[in-house]
Amino acid sequence: MKWTSLNELREKYLSFFESKGHLRLPSFSLVPMNDKSLLLINSGMAPMKKFFTGEVEPPRHRVTTCQKCIRTPDLERVGHTARHGTFFEMLGNFSFGDYFKKEAIPWAWEFLTSPEWLDIPPEKLWPSVYVDDEEAFDLWHNVIGIPAERITKLGKEDNFWEHGTGPCGPCSEIYFDRGEKYGCGKPGCRPGCDCDRFMEIWNNVFSQFNNMGDGTYTELKQKNIDTGMGLERLACVMQNVDNMFEVDTIRRVLDKVCEISGKTYGENKDNDISIRVVTDHVRSAMFMISDGVIPSNEGRGYVLRRIIRRACRHGKLLGINHAFLVDVVNVAIAESEGAYPELRERGDYIRKVLSMEEERFDATIDAGLNILSNLIRGAVKEHADVISGEEVFKLYDTYGFPIDLTREIAEESHL
Repeated sequence: MKWTSLNELREKYLSFFESKGHLRLPSFSLVPMNDKSLLLINSGMAPMKKFFTGEVEPPRHRVTTCQKCIRTPDLERVGHTARHGTFFEMLGNFSFGDYFKKEAIPWAWEFLTSPEWLDIPPEKLWPSVYVDDEEAFDLWHNVIGIPAERITKLGKEDNFWEHGTGPCGPCSEIYFDRGEKYGCGKPGCRPGCDCDRFMEIWNNVFSQFNNMGDGTYTELKQKNIDTGMGLERLACVMQNVDNMFEVDTIRRVLDKVCEISGKTYGENKDNDISIRVVTDHVRSAMFMISDGVIPSNEGRGYVLRRIIRRACRHGKLLGINHAFLVDVVNVAIAESEGAYPELRERGDYIRKVLSMEEERFDATIDAGLNILSNLIRGAVKEHADVISGEEVFKLYDTYGFPIDLTREIAEESHL
């Protein structure tokens, strides 16, 4: 097991599955095609739902991708922890009615442990299976040779994959043991524990049902494999770092934020929050703009606007009082353009959209921030726990100050 760059890991994974007869496809756009159930693509399989259901014939029945993904349910948590982010890359190998469990599990093990590929020590890896999936348990125990006591059986919440309507099924995850120093110290500590010792790095979804959206499941005509593995999470393991912000390609973006702000990462908790927000959000905005999303007041355009404005505000909290997003995105583009050449091709457009939105935000933010600061001071002085809806609406209606940003700033003062 040796240190491996994120870009090299991506290429190794795709090459491995090409050697197993998979067609390598480029990442699909973050904007879903003919799928009204999603605002933005949030998993590796999401753009290929109709291949799984059999509605559309895939270009090949074995496919591998590295898919760009955006997830925003935890947007307010981004920055406050070192593990939340809005953008990530999902490695995947997919079978549409071709191979199933008896191929998928050995291939996962081969890629992770073979000296030719990642060479992770087998004793560091712990598989889990869905509690009722005896076939997967048998493969891990009798084919791969994992002792029964090291195979964890988990329930539906952990080991049954579904994301809204569409294909779903039981799964078998592989966890990396980061060592006792990350653990809770309990004798029974193992995958499924709430502590940070065991990190999930691979998820084999055995897609055999269709979630109809009304609480019922139907059997799929064809049995499928949907593998998901977070590239950044795998890079954490291979680079022996604690979180995605310390992975090589992301760390260089973070270092640029530090250079512009004159702040040192790791010295001040509040500064670290803002540094992480800017790092993550600039990368998300870059990929969204590249895929044709433009800032607006509704839908995915509003998600983009909110992400950009959140980055701008945290730049100000770092003491950056000039336009800076373009300087950060230049580093982000350089780190990712090898795998995503469209970033280079659309670089000028990405910079233009970011710059215009930053200027628009700067034109309204200062006056609004001053008024909001006075409202917060007044509320604290009067021992109130809320800012009135009337004042919040006035701030939005008169100054264009975003309500979600007002809410977030108020929460920081426990209002």
